[in-house]
Amino acid sequence: MTIGLIKEPSHETRVSLLADAVGTLTKKGITVLVEDGAGEKAYCSNAEYEKAGALIKSRVDVITASQVLLAINTPESAVSFPKGQVLLGVYQPLYHPALMKEWAAENLTVFSLDMLPRTTRAQSMDILSSQANIAGYKAVLLAANTYGRYFPMFMTAAGSIAPAKTLILGAGVAGLQAIATAKRLGSVVEVFDTRPAVKEEVMSLGAKFIEVEGAADASKAGGYAVEQTEEYKQKQQQRIADSIAKADIVITTAQIPGKKAPILVTEQMIASMRNGSVIIDLAAATGGNTPFTKDNETVVQNGVSIIGNSALPSTMPSDASKLYGKNVLNFLQLITTKEGQLNLNWDDDLVKGSCIVHAGEVVNERVKNL
Repeated sequence: MTIGLIKEPSHETRVSLLADAVGTLTKKGITVLVEDGAGEKAYCSNAEYEKAGALIKSRVDVITASQVLLAINTPESAVSFPKGQVLLGVYQPLYHPALMKEWAAENLTVFSLDMLPRTTRAQSMDILSSQANIAGYKAVLLAANTYGRYFPMFMTAAGSIAPAKTLILGAGVAGLQAIATAKRLGSVVEVFDTRPAVKEEVMSLGAKFIEVEGAADASKAGGYAVEQTEEYKQKQQQRIADSIAKADIVITTAQIPGKKAPILVTEQMIASMRNGSVIIDLAAATGGNTPFTKDNETVVQNGVSIIGNSALPSTMPSDASKLYGKNVLNFLQLITTKEGQLNLNWDDDLVKGSCIVHAGEVVNERVKNL
């Protein structure tokens, strides 16, 4: 089997596999083709790939000669993808159903790892978690760098400095890492989440959990937010408003698969924050959790900096690529034999669940319904 690894678009610093991961594949007898310069932004040179057993080729050669093509983002190509080729990456098909239909017409097989069923067995392949961990960590560092005051409490001869107050909306993987990082920097942390089950985790990290009764069950949503009743939303907004008025830093993480992110921080809430406060919106790619969020931009509203950044994992390209690559390797084990041959096992719920396009059709029901 031949696996191809191509260079990502200019905005992306990560790569699907680093040299160590490539070495794992070549030792199994799998041929790995790497586009010239594919790993440069992740600090992995052509020489390192060659040392791991890969062959450095042009983009056209990699695309046309590979059975499986690895590309985190939607791959752009000046040549047609070979019919029957397997694409493996993170393509957000719920937001791009037209593209999935195009790929079906090209007779490709497309696996999108962001659609992987989030079960215990899938944890080692869960790219959403591995990348969200980095996003949560970097969100706090970005906030601390932007915020014009100290995070920890200081007592000096010139006077005392109170610690920054951080409010984190959403205690998924990104939120929990944000809690831990904010606490390490000395901030006082409050956390809101619609899932009462995460209260214990939040408190174990030293944060205060804000409880609102009557939330819809989100236990089967794979770590995402779910739609709530209007009555709950009103209670939720009041509790969040009370906390935001006292917060210096707000980090929002709430997203709903296939839908626009819910507005959790309203214009009135932002107006209540003190001048110089910072909001880091990790849901920027799907609309954001504030009405002013713009993806990959900083907007200043009433003296509050609202930073929309959906690409924080790319600010740590080496470690992000290492973790992503491990997820990919674990998934590849499901679709290859021990001898290194392609074997698409449709009886496996993870293979079936993450497949979006196959045999000329959109096969994922949620994407098909769009």
